[in-house]
Amino acid sequence: MKKKVFSVVSLSAIFWINAQEKDSLNQKKIEEVVITGQYMQQSINKSIYKVEVIDAQQIKNMAVTNVAEVLNQNLNILIEPSRGSGNSNANIMGLSGAYTKILIDNIPVVTDEGMGNLVDLTKLNVNNVERIEVVKGSMGVEYGNNAVAGVINIITKKNYAKKFTAIASLQEETVGKDYDWFKKGNGRHIQSLNLGYRINDNWSVTADVNHNDFQGYKGLLNGYKYFNESNDGKRGYDWQPKDMVTANGAVRYSKGNTSLFYKLNFLSEKINYYNPLVIEDYLGEGNRTYTSEDIDYNTKRWIHQFNIQTKIGRINYHGDFSYQSQERKSQDYIYDVPNRQEVSRQPEKTFYKSDVLYSRGMFSNFLDNEKINFQLGYELDRTKGFADATTFESNNNGINIERTIFNYANFISAEWNINDWLSLRPGVRMALSDKFDSQYNYSATARFKTSGKSDLRAVFGSANRFPTYDELYTYVVDNNHDIRGNENLTPETGYSASLFWDYALTNSNNWKFNFSLSGMYLDVKNRIEDVVINNSPLQITYLNVNNYRSLLFGGGVNVRKGDLTLNAGVSVMGISQALNSGNLTSPDDYNYYAEANFAANYTLSSSKTLFALYYKYSGEQRKYTLRTDAQNPQDPGQYVLGEIGGFNMLNFTVSQPFFNNHFEVSLGIKNIFDVTSVRNTVQAGNSHNGPADQQNLFYGRSYFARLNYNF
Repeated sequence: MKKKVFSVVSLSAIFWINAQEKDSLNQKKIEEVVITGQYMQQSINKSIYKVEVIDAQQIKNMAVTNVAEVLNQNLNILIEPSRGSGNSNANIMGLSGAYTKILIDNIPVVTDEGMGNLVDLTKLNVNNVERIEVVKGSMGVEYGNNAVAGVINIITKKNYAKKFTAIASLQEETVGKDYDWFKKGNGRHIQSLNLGYRINDNWSVTADVNHNDFQGYKGLLNGYKYFNESNDGKRGYDWQPKDMVTANGAVRYSKGNTSLFYKLNFLSEKINYYNPLVIEDYLGEGNRTYTSEDIDYNTKRWIHQFNIQTKIGRINYHGDFSYQSQERKSQDYIYDVPNRQEVSRQPEKTFYKSDVLYSRGMFSNFLDNEKINFQLGYELDRTKGFADATTFESNNNGINIERTIFNYANFISAEWNINDWLSLRPGVRMALSDKFDSQYNYSATARFKTSGKSDLRAVFGSANRFPTYDELYTYVVDNNHDIRGNENLTPETGYSASLFWDYALTNSNNWKFNFSLSGMYLDVKNRIEDVVINNSPLQITYLNVNNYRSLLFGGGVNVRKGDLTLNAGVSVMGISQALNSGNLTSPDDYNYYAEANFAANYTLSSSKTLFALYYKYSGEQRKYTLRTDAQNPQDPGQYVLGEIGGFNMLNFTVSQPFFNNHFEVSLGIKNIFDVTSVRNTVQAGNSHNGPADQQNLFYGRSYFARLNYNF
């Protein structure tokens, strides 16, 4: 009922709008610009860094619903979902979401465990996204802690061309084979509304709301109504039901050299966890029923963001200020499965909470010189984090964790345009913390314009990763466990070196070609790992013991002519890990695997029908993993090569506009090859995965229909 009411409200709220006034200004197509890693907004062709851009049109053609689905199409990015928590993190260059900085409009996003890393990308909808910018490699000078593998910057829409804009969208999807508009437990149902109003040439306001109701994927299980007297563990969902509402409101002022922007973002998410196990409950007089211990997880997130760009004399100033809060609560309840009713419900309790004050400021153009420019910057954040005792693997011995960490950094870089074909930018950052020792990061970037059609970029950078809450504060000590965090851990340090070549060509028939080649080396030292420090009794803690290296080689081509666009890419990555169990050290050989992607978009000129095809191949990966005899605590184990299976993903969309592009219908198929999980013998299964040798990735083939109305 909620989704139907929301759909009606979303549409009804704008049906009263009169015919819209046309924008009096002639909008001209401008060259694509980027902001990630730049002093100021910059043409992508002149950017000192190699920035991959996914624009709003590409996102729309994919018919995706969140940032996780967008990034899954990119090479060397794998979105890793957690079935239990419902979260999904970005794995870049073989490193988890802890090593990637996620930004919205240049500001790190608050998470359960801090700021900017381990961000659940399914919580970031694409309803109001203008483009997504991706920079791979260590970006510690510009973006500080945890930007080891790269930075993902989500740029939101801030103004519209028309005087008034209203866009309503409905999207219905199957989840695997399951779909039912009325019945709980089937399908995905999405509604969104975008509003934009340009008050005058200086002021504009925008607002949007998105409701994404994912009603769960059963997979190998049988849903929340199922029970079995033998307690076979088949109740529930492989992917838990998840209902999410996000809303944004923004106001923007721009005049002359000054622009001001304030945005408020709100997220509400509810995840229903249905316990696979049921308990036989005797009611007396020969009667009995079956109950389960289920949990509702509720998340609330608020993001206040203010940005100013202006000139102080001739000096450019770019300032970001933000207050963010995220709180995750859980509520346990007993559910009578045969009688479909709750027996009892516990009070709601907070198990993760983060409050962050953040500011970042940059000053540039001190010399007012086209040849030489330099930038001074500062960044500070105060993160107050809380983790309930039940957050950890056991009850954490009843100990809640509440800590406040303050970080401050200064950074400086200089950009020297030596001549028309060579630009250099060195940089350094010093970061101070009340928890960790001072950290230093360095960068050096060079851009060579080798001809009028080609560029060569060489990039070196470093970044640190700070330990997570679990690594610092876990304390699980009982008759069966002795697992302790380590508050004396030091931050990991990552270094990357990259080379990028781009070549653009237009032939006599107006075919446009863009070719690219790249190579990257990434080295992460002092990686934090859980280590056995005593076999009998078994004791485990976290230490800085491991090293990680990766090599990446890739190439791509983009072809355009008229209404046809083709993109293809291929990459080969090698990963070397020196794992340490406390007793053994693994081989550090490189193990290589390949990836490839292809995208084709074609629009029929007569009917404006769009056909969009997206394909990605991920090859089999091999990584060393420790195998031990669980029955023998004296066994030191041995390192063996485990496998993560390869897979193919293919999506297809057809879109047809009507009524002078005011109304559009899109139909399509996602995950045509019906991928659900892959074989994974590197890590054992747990509450977040399927069987012990399987890793869940997707929820199978799905079909969707989307309606867009642009008033």
